[in-house]
Amino acid sequence: MNRKMVLSLTGRIILLEAALLAVPLLISLIYGDHGTVPFLITIAIALASGGALTLLVKPKNQTIYAKEGFLVTALAWLILSAIGALPFVLSKEIPSYIDAFFETVSGFTTTGASILTDVEAMCHSMLFWRSFTHWMGGMGVLVLMVAIVPSLSGQTIHVLRAEMPGPTMGKLVPKLKDTARILYLLYMALTALEFVMLLLGGMPLFDSAIHALGTAGTGGFGIKGDSIGSYSPYLQWVIAVFMMLFGVNFNMYYLLVIRQFKPVFKSEEFWTYVIVVVLSSAVITVNILPLYANMAEAARHAFFQVNTIVSTTGFSTVDFDQWPQVSRTLLVLLMFMGGCAGSTAGGLKVSRLVLLYKTIRRELRHLLHPRSVGVVRFEGKRVDNSVLVSVSTYFALYMALFAVFFIIVSFQPGYDFTSNFTAVASCFNNIGPGLNLVGPTQSFAGYTPLIKVFLSFAMLFGRLEIYPLLISLSPSTWLKK
Repeated sequence: MNRKMVLSLTGRIILLEAALLAVPLLISLIYGDHGTVPFLITIAIALASGGALTLLVKPKNQTIYAKEGFLVTALAWLILSAIGALPFVLSKEIPSYIDAFFETVSGFTTTGASILTDVEAMCHSMLFWRSFTHWMGGMGVLVLMVAIVPSLSGQTIHVLRAEMPGPTMGKLVPKLKDTARILYLLYMALTALEFVMLLLGGMPLFDSAIHALGTAGTGGFGIKGDSIGSYSPYLQWVIAVFMMLFGVNFNMYYLLVIRQFKPVFKSEEFWTYVIVVVLSSAVITVNILPLYANMAEAARHAFFQVNTIVSTTGFSTVDFDQWPQVSRTLLVLLMFMGGCAGSTAGGLKVSRLVLLYKTIRRELRHLLHPRSVGVVRFEGKRVDNSVLVSVSTYFALYMALFAVFFIIVSFQPGYDFTSNFTAVASCFNNIGPGLNLVGPTQSFAGYTPLIKVFLSFAMLFGRLEIYPLLISLSPSTWLKK
């Protein structure tokens, strides 16, 4: 294993975080709040540690293989969260480091689960930093680094594959760096468009920036106790639509830009995603209709909550924990689905579920007709058996890890089955709110520090899609050369 290259790249990532911390520092200076010194201290620590790794560790071999890609990704996200938690602690906005670490991991992984019980008491710069971590984590910090650092090895495809969500990660254009730049340009363009539309709807400047960053990263950290509930129906519709858009594979937007419309309109994953959103919204609208004044209001809340769950964003317009059992059950099921591969959403991903369905259908057909040779096709192409095995293996590992985390969290005293189950589901799938004691009007503050650490790792496992963190925690990875 090329340990020196892993450490050198980790150092560069820490330096990138130091540069990004300058943005909330600027916000602190603009608003004159007490975040200035904490951000300056954190930037100094990041510069010192990142600079030391970059200057002192000089790898002779610049090659990055799959193992190194997984390790760099896992180490980067852990260290980014560890350093990113410092401003909260130093400012005493979140005095406990474990709580601050939980909050920061929730930010970078775009989960949106929070330990805060009074978010409106937080200063502007800390509120901005929470949502800015969403935006950085949505498309990926390592993707950003590949896009802007000129001297990275051409083998960094392994780093991007380890960080980007979905069964596969390929290039949009021949050069990997250009692919990363295209992704971020599309990401920034959609974020800017939502920001403008929120401003046009009368949302204040700071609020618009926070909610555009949170929606783009499908994170869901808000700045009000009722999340999006106190904003106008227009603003709720805008955020709902953009949550849905950010749950779409970004390759689709690139194809639209270059005027290749046919692959978009024939995409199985895209249409499955749209159909699930529409049908779920319709069912919930009918189910919750007696709770609201008219069909339009019920449809708005249903469409918003379906998209906030399926895109794994976590905003809310109402306390959906008070909805009928059918609606709550459907939302819990949508937690596991998530958005499309190549989006900023979490969850299992639509493409994996489609491939699992087609694999099961093929095996059932083979049982009835043993001599038949079943071929699975997806997006108009034949899918190799190796891909199907990979998807099935991932699903089995996903369920096993979910069970482990659920058993661990069940040791928490005073929390019922539904609270613990949905807490793990929301963290592992990077959603945010669950039901009952972790519902949209509650927080994760009641969990013990040890449980919060385990839930933080559940968020990291979910965002990095298991393998990077699992490989980095294996002793054999570090012992073998």
